[in-house]
Amino acid sequence: MTHYTLYAICGTVLFGIGFYGTIFCRNLLRKVIALNLIASGVFLVLIALAARTPSGPPDPVPHAMVLTGIVVAISATALMLALVRRLHRETGLTELPARIDQ
Repeated sequence: MTHYTLYAICGTVLFGIGFYGTIFCRNLLRKVIALNLIASGVFLVLIALAARTPSGPPDPVPHAMVLTGIVVAISATALMLALVRRLHRETGLTELPARIDQ
């Protein structure tokens, strides 16, 4: 097992944990953290896919995509936290309702 395979497995596990947290957690702050875990998992998988051959140089395009993705993830996290803070200030809630009445 190479370290690229380990990166891919860890990225897949992080994506799964984040996906589970996004679906089943009602607290909005936990959902933000879960979305960050999903992004971290995708970044690890992209780094693992950058290896062309075990002895050759890695592909620079996935590395550039990961760097761009980190900037986008930080911006999206800041926006999500600002929206959660505003929702808490306006309604006093930080959790989603159990069901939506129609």
